[in-house]
Amino acid sequence: MAIIINVDVMLAKRKMSVTELADKVGITMANISILKNGKAKAVRLSTLEAICVALDCQPGDILEYRKDI
Repeated sequence: MAIIINVDVMLAKRKMSVTELADKVGITMANISILKNGKAKAVRLSTLEAICVALDCQPGDILEYRKDI
């Protein structure tokens, strides 16, 4: 079981680069990459909120629960 963070999907839908998202959210590109690559162990709610604002989406648009992993 795992929670998947689909930041890359939303970036593609919004035609936004990792650099642009990092600037808008106020976190490093390295931390965005950790989220994109599924290596994050936790996400602050304030960071999730900032990502949702920057990508004009809901948390459910970027978070997915998978039982089969």
